[in-house]
Amino acid sequence: MEIAVLKNSGEDTGRKVTLSGDIFGIEPNDHAIYLDVKQYLANQRQGTHKSKQRAEIAGSTRKIKKQKGTGTARAGSIKSPVFRGGGRVFGPEPRDYHFKLNKKLKVLARKSALAYKAKDNNLLILEDFTFDAPRTKEYKKMIDGLSLSGKKTLIVVGEHDTNVLLSGRNIQNTKVITANALNTYDVLNAESLLLSESSVEIIENLLK
Repeated sequence: MEIAVLKNSGEDTGRKVTLSGDIFGIEPNDHAIYLDVKQYLANQRQGTHKSKQRAEIAGSTRKIKKQKGTGTARAGSIKSPVFRGGGRVFGPEPRDYHFKLNKKLKVLARKSALAYKAKDNNLLILEDFTFDAPRTKEYKKMIDGLSLSGKKTLIVVGEHDTNVLLSGRNIQNTKVITANALNTYDVLNAESLLLSESSVEIIENLLK
């Protein structure tokens, strides 16, 4: 699969990049994508939720009424879950939502996400670029030049570039990541995926 390499102004450089069919040309596996995105979102959860059980409620432990003969549920104290203001039964506890996935499945999920982008023609290759200083205006000019204004975009660069990262940080619906940090959720969440020339080789080495 060959794709033209564009300048960050949107002009064609005249060069082409050949993308690996083993990554960008596979039949996407929806279930692998589902599991990987589910794990990503689970890992975003803080899991600090907590409700008070009967032992943690402040209040008297005096027995409210006799054990038998009242016709209502037995109750030991005002903290009983039977009463309003009593303890909560089976409430949330602080917990970690992480679950394990096999490495090969996660690789398949990322390949599938990239294959969807290539299949839907939502993949662009940019020649390697940088900015002299962190400039939001320069970044916006680049997005406008590529006719992607108002679209969710994900730009993948080969190496960490502080100027590019800071330039795009204050613009809505756009994100800059390095090729090593590529994940299924970010790829699918973006309408257009922009890969720098240097990032293509890194991605192909990571996912082969």
